[in-house]
Amino acid sequence: MKIVIAEKPDQAAKLAAPFSFTKRTGYFDVKANSYFPNGAIITWAIGHLCELKTPEEYDPTWKKWKLETLPIIPDRFEYKVSKSKYKQFTIIKNLVKRTDIQEIIIGGDAGREGELIIRTILRVCGVNKPMKRLWISSLTENSVKNGFSNLLPEAKTKDIYYEALSRSCADWLIGMNTSRLYTVLLKKNGVKDVFSIGRVQTPTLALIVHREHEIANFKSEPFWEVEAVFHFAGRMLKAKWHKNNMSRVSEEKQAIAIANFCLHKNVEITKINKETKEYAPPLLFNLSALQATANKSYKFSPQKTLDILQKLYVKGLVSYPRSDSQFLTSEEAKTLPTILNNLSKIDKYKNLLPPPTNSIMNNKRYVNEKKVTDHHAIIVTDQIPNLAKLSMEEEKIYDLVARQVIAAHYNHAIFAYTTIHSLVDKRAEFISKGKEQIEEGWRKVIYLSKENASQEEEMLPLLHENELGTVAQATVKKGATQPPNRYTEGHLITVMKTAGKHLDDAELEKVLSKTEGLGTEATRAGIIGTLKDRNYIEIKKNQVFATSKGMLLIEALGENSLLTSPSMTAKWEQRLSEIGEGHASPQAFMEQVKKLTYKLITDAHEREKVWAFDQKEVDKISANNPYQKKYKKEKTVVGKCILCDGSIIDHGTFYGCSNYKTANCKFSVSKKILSKTISQTNVRKLLASGETDMIKGFKKGQKTFNAHLIWDEKEHKVHFKFPQ
Repeated sequence: MKIVIAEKPDQAAKLAAPFSFTKRTGYFDVKANSYFPNGAIITWAIGHLCELKTPEEYDPTWKKWKLETLPIIPDRFEYKVSKSKYKQFTIIKNLVKRTDIQEIIIGGDAGREGELIIRTILRVCGVNKPMKRLWISSLTENSVKNGFSNLLPEAKTKDIYYEALSRSCADWLIGMNTSRLYTVLLKKNGVKDVFSIGRVQTPTLALIVHREHEIANFKSEPFWEVEAVFHFAGRMLKAKWHKNNMSRVSEEKQAIAIANFCLHKNVEITKINKETKEYAPPLLFNLSALQATANKSYKFSPQKTLDILQKLYVKGLVSYPRSDSQFLTSEEAKTLPTILNNLSKIDKYKNLLPPPTNSIMNNKRYVNEKKVTDHHAIIVTDQIPNLAKLSMEEEKIYDLVARQVIAAHYNHAIFAYTTIHSLVDKRAEFISKGKEQIEEGWRKVIYLSKENASQEEEMLPLLHENELGTVAQATVKKGATQPPNRYTEGHLITVMKTAGKHLDDAELEKVLSKTEGLGTEATRAGIIGTLKDRNYIEIKKNQVFATSKGMLLIEALGENSLLTSPSMTAKWEQRLSEIGEGHASPQAFMEQVKKLTYKLITDAHEREKVWAFDQKEVDKISANNPYQKKYKKEKTVVGKCILCDGSIIDHGTFYGCSNYKTANCKFSVSKKILSKTISQTNVRKLLASGETDMIKGFKKGQKTFNAHLIWDEKEHKVHFKFPQ
């Protein structure tokens, strides 16, 4: 018999759905069928059932955050079972160790994390049985059956397990050491808070803080422009003054003088340029592109988009969500005619289908085997959705993906651009720009936002070169230079993808089709969430703001720190990718990470010498420290000390005198004696009269007894007083 281990319960349910099965506690018992002649067990993890051990579980001296213990580098990384998930782990362990289970099928998500989750469970279980890999990109019935018919050899995907394991251990090393390092160093310098540092989160934060500084340091400068209205035999043309391709002037007087000079003068059309441009349909979606689009269209956070997409994937309506590719293989392209035919049965797509192009099989813009990595682009599946059963948010994301697929089968959108140059009184140059849609093409499928529509140039009247007219109006318009925009969450996803490069649209499309930058498709949304949780950033009206805490951390690290460098983490991700492809050594990579850990510690001590923080910001961060608020409890005074004039304080685990440091007072009573908690009320009576009430339930071995506590003035400690 075979056992399939899925990554999550709902995924396991989809893997079992094509077969006859009985649901048991923690697994599905699949009856014998043509795919599993002896039947099968399909069980599931709950995400990461196992996690890397904490420092103190390797060495007790590593529990306390001290500079002397750094760097923390275990001899061998070990995993443990998460406490909250132990029940399901035990179920899996008992199942895989059954003698009738002869083969294990790794059924986690087809990616490096899915590989890590399942193989780690098996490693902790201590089993060594033959394994196969289920590798599918959608959870439709056909895809599941086809996947079980074409299981991969276990060795085929082992390298991506090493990639994921290397990433996990390396991130633990850097994060654990640098977080402790900077938290302790900053505390020495008066900043009382816990600082989390990570290979991806910190350079992402640095990008946000850099933009915050750009905005804060920006000095707005006023400018003026001259706008005119020309009349040509009843036809009206709007135009803007310019000189040497510059339309702005820095002095209002100059702008007024230009406007006054032009008013009621003759104007001549000196040149008319016409250009036709074709715009190809957009690429298919990968996760980053879809997250950016959903954020722009619906203000969905990247994490929300991923969560919705995951639900659609589990329902079998879209392909694997965490894809970094925007291309299809020939095999996937063959399914598109069926997909489009099924979409045509949905009312909202009927007027768009059938499309002008029946097949994109030979279109390398969409079908390119070489550009498909672990997964192809995100597309809808051949399963027809019942839109009435989808939430409004699910329907919106499904619609974005469906329209992107449909648009790929449409013609280019074609526009004619016209630029009219005119000259007033043979001296003042003006320019007018307009755009005309020649062919709608794919824009029939994908709506333009109102923002884009408002930016389109106006339609221009039909004019000819050398035509003469008059200046009917000439006005001065005041403006001011604007600081750079704050990132939206969607824009931030794109910036992480491009590793902070500033690219135009054409360059951006090229980069978005590659795997590079900060993080991966699967982790970027989570990184933004981590920055929010750590109080490094705030999201207000879909804009990303750096907090005082976030800005201070980046100031502490410095501009040239490896921890804030997008290029460093991009190179790291590239090396991990090479491990996953079998072209690089995990051991060599980890050795480099260990050396880097030592260097980061040395760099931090050097950096500390030049720290000069704003004390107001330090005080504000310390005051808002949630950890301090959580753990700093008021200590209760329960009475006067019997031995001195001090106060007896409830310290949580014992009652002790406030003068234990200043007067070396030795009064102390444990809060728990022989398994019985001593209440504050009884301690007050002990202090006042030397004796407590009768306390029931003391335990010694197998015996239980009742007694008073009394204070022995000679020995300065409590004794039992038993009833007669």
